[in-house]
Amino acid sequence: MTDSPDENRIRVLIADDEALVRAGFRVLVDSAADLTVLGEAGNGGEAVRLTRQLRPDVVLMDIRMPIMDGLEAMRHIAAGGADGPNVLIVTTFDQDEHVFQALRSGASGFILKDSPPEELLHAIRVVAKGDALLTPSITRRMISAFARQPTAPATPPDLLAALTDREREVLEHVAAGRSNAEIAETLHLSVATVKTHVGRLLTKLAVRDRAQLVVLAYETGIVIPGAN
Repeated sequence: MTDSPDENRIRVLIADDEALVRAGFRVLVDSAADLTVLGEAGNGGEAVRLTRQLRPDVVLMDIRMPIMDGLEAMRHIAAGGADGPNVLIVTTFDQDEHVFQALRSGASGFILKDSPPEELLHAIRVVAKGDALLTPSITRRMISAFARQPTAPATPPDLLAALTDREREVLEHVAAGRSNAEIAETLHLSVATVKTHVGRLLTKLAVRDRAQLVVLAYETGIVIPGAN
């Protein structure tokens, strides 16, 4: 017995309160040979229910929705354990005050609603593999958003004491929204060496991905908005 075509595709659930947006995403996602839309949700409650029922690989999640917003929906989805889907936030971003809450709730990445179609498809594929999607341009928007939040603790926690000077330096560059290639050029290192340092940071700081590194750097005060 052979697998059906859908079983070999990345399965996507779309959660957005605007019907036209959902329809546009469905047409785009279904146009890709390796992706398929399992269903649509008009609010966070439906997103949670359909996630449990359909078991998608990726949820495209709007933050601002009625009945239950995307943040609360992500918390319910994350409560289902490690086997749950990866969540890709689709947002206007500069109008959302809850970017960091989304990351804390388990978002794997962000894509702007006005992004080119090919970027959305790429983003779905990236988070489906378990990688974080946090491009330098989006990271810089995060920094701007964080600068408007209450001041982070001035004293880094003890876990940061385990970092070497070089690892701390790399962390500062990651938090500034720089790519591995940009960090390598600035610090006169190879890209492979930078990747190694980032991997060690993830391990030492016990965080899931690059997105979590950025949050930790700003929340602990190791990096100050506007200082880089």
